[in-house]
Amino acid sequence: METLKIEPTDDSPFVVLDPENNRFEISGKSLPEDVVVFYQPVLDWLTAYKKEPNTKTEFTIKLIYFNTASSKLILDILMIFEEMVEEGHNVLIKWLSMQSDEDMQEAGKEYEEMIDVPFGHITYEL
Repeated sequence: METLKIEPTDDSPFVVLDPENNRFEISGKSLPEDVVVFYQPVLDWLTAYKKEPNTKTEFTIKLIYFNTASSKLILDILMIFEEMVEEGHNVLIKWLSMQSDEDMQEAGKEYEEMIDVPFGHITYEL
């Protein structure tokens, strides 16, 4: 599969989906004007990827902010990974948040409770 790479803007996150280098990441801020238009290529790519995924997929989410509209699309992304796990594939979600950002840490825990995919919670300092 070809790599999907979306450069960040002030309102949208950096996205890289690169199976050749085993790099799957969303990072930055997510409050695009039209979240469905922004995330549709990501959802389409992941839907195709789940048919023939890598042996192990580690998906990194390192958001510093996301709005309510983005939260639904993030859940949609995570549900694709849940389907992969149900099909027997090895998936790990790595939820990175700043040590001082309790809201983002809590958001990761809430997503973990909603889906049946292994989660790794990692905090970092700037």
